[in-house]
Amino acid sequence: MSRIGAVSLLVRDYDEAIAFYVGKLGFDLSEDTDMGGGKRWVRVTPKGGQTSLLLARATTEAQLAQVGDQAGGRVWLFLETGDLEGDHAAWRAAGVTFRETPRHEPYGKVVVFEDLYGNAWDLIEPSRSGD
Repeated sequence: MSRIGAVSLLVRDYDEAIAFYVGKLGFDLSEDTDMGGGKRWVRVTPKGGQTSLLLARATTEAQLAQVGDQAGGRVWLFLETGDLEGDHAAWRAAGVTFRETPRHEPYGKVVVFEDLYGNAWDLIEPSRSGD
């Protein structure tokens, strides 16, 4: 069996990224280990999820230039939910930026939001069989 355990995300600062993903989106702080020399191993995971984001603090000019542009301006990650309307309302109240209003697509309800650095994400409530 194989699975993706984590996806690396370039961030400017560990604590501001934790505040966003845990404080605003409600992710779990799965791990925060001091590696020495200012480096930390920080993983945040969507509630009930298996794949984590590994928050990787940018340390070079090239890395800093990529913060907020993980996918070259395209939607980068696709986060599935069982309650798009509830998450949308709670996250708007928490100050999360949405690029549009929720819409219906053949695969389900979807809305594009931005993380704290401007990376685009799809929040998707997949269609259930028979919907």
